[in-house]
Order: sequence, then structure tokens, then C-alpha cells
Amino acid sequence: MTLLSKLANLQKAGKPVVLCVVVRATGSTPRHVGSKMLVHPDGSIDGTIGGGEMESRVIQEALAALADEQCRTLEYSMTKPDRGDPGVCGGTMEIFVEPILPEPTVVVVGAGHVGQAVVRLAHWMEYRVVVSDDRAEFANEAVVPCADQYHVGPASALSEDIAIDAQTFILLTTRNIGVDIESLPALLDTPARYIGVIGSKRRWATARKKMVASGVSASVLDRVVSPIGLEINAETPEEIAVSIMAEITRCRRGGSGQAMSEDEG
Repeated sequence: MTLLSKLANLQKAGKPVVLCVVVRATGSTPRHVGSKMLVHPDGSIDGTIGGGEMESRVIQEALAALADEQCRTLEYSMTKPDRGDPGVCGGTMEIFVEPILPEPTVVVVGAGHVGQAVVRLAHWMEYRVVVSDDRAEFANEAVVPCADQYHVGPASALSEDIAIDAQTFILLTTRNIGVDIESLPALLDTPARYIGVIGSKRRWATARKKMVASGVSASVLDRVVSPIGLEINAETPEEIAVSIMAEITRCRRGGSGQAMSEDEG
């Protein structure tokens, strides 16, 4: 199996990996332009870009790229180890490092009016979208046609049905705090990047108090974002969806959330 075939299979399976490619090589170097290596999250590799100290440094940079989700271009001169060069071949190499991450997924728990609006917007923004509802009459293609997957049943069982990883954003647009209290303990045990609950500050304070009383750690509950969304005085389901997805975009991309005309940066 070729390295690119392995990469395609990893992408299909939703597994993160880093692609390292030699994009420039001058003088005497261990590998030529186009040589590739895959670096897995555990540091293991497929392929090689030359071995030795230089490859070891690239692996560490690849793991850093996986952590910060940023590409980088690395340059190495291999002439003088006494000044820190990773070899004595005599040439120079440039390696492009690209983290290949799972497709970002928005999980909408609760397919009422707001949930449906969020699904439509997230789909339009090219997220993979999962709809979860314990009511079969809501979590189906006829009611929410834009979703990629439907989970009928309690959200506490979501991880049995879908892969939840650091590219997963879970939004509880639920009908009452009872659903939140039942759903959250299991969801908080996942590596989801974002877990948010719709509603007022008072609603979340009430739900949080009940969960702490039932034994859920307060520090664990600190992961929850509630209320969700940026403050734009949204009223309609569609406006609320814009507010919520704006916050998800800020979480993914960074930014202050201020109006650009007011942002000094």
C-alpha cells in the first residue's frame, strides 16, 4: 500500500495524522524532493524523510503541529553538528509539515426549532452534522434533512454511536434542564473540543447545582459553556443559530468576537 493510500484510509477512518514532505533539497541529502513521511499521534511513522537526528526533529515538530493544528515549514542545514546541525551530509533540506485532522463535526442535541436552524447553518458551513434526540419523530431525515447522521436515543449514549474527538463540537439545544442533566455527565467524559448548553444563566446555574448535588465534579462542569452564542440580541431560531455558530467559529479560528470596526487588533 502506498503512503498516500494509507493517508486516504486514515482520513476515511477519521484518524489524525501529520504529512511531512521534502519540498527542497540541495547538495548532499539523505532523501530527494517529494519524499514523504506520515507521523501518527503516538510518534510512530510510515515512510521516511531520511532518518537520523533530522527525522527525529521533524517527528517532534509534527507532533507539535498536531497539537496546535498549524502547518509549518522546517529548514535544516546538515554541515556542522557542533553548531547544532542534525547531520554531516553537507546539504540542506526543507520539509513541509501539515496536520491532517478529522472532519470537524457539530453534534446538535435536541432537534427543536433552534436545533434545526443550527443544523441547517452548520451544514451550509460545511461541518459534518449529527442530530441527536430521544424523540424519533424529531431525529429523522424528514424533519431535519441536512444532517449527515441521526442518533435516536439519550445523548448519554452518543459515544456508542459516533466518534467524539477534539474536532467535535457538542451543542445542547434541548427542551429542558432534565435532558441536560441526563446527558452531560457522559458527554463530559469525552474529548469533545466544545460542549455548550442553550438557555439563560439561571437555567444553567440550576442544572449545574443539581448535577453537583448528584456527585458530578464542579471542576468537570467548568468545561461547559452556557449560555452559548455571541451576544447579538438574537430572537428567532435562525438568529440564535448565527450567534451559536459564530461562537463555534471563534473557538476554531480564534478572535475576540468584537465587531471588526471596534477591534483594536
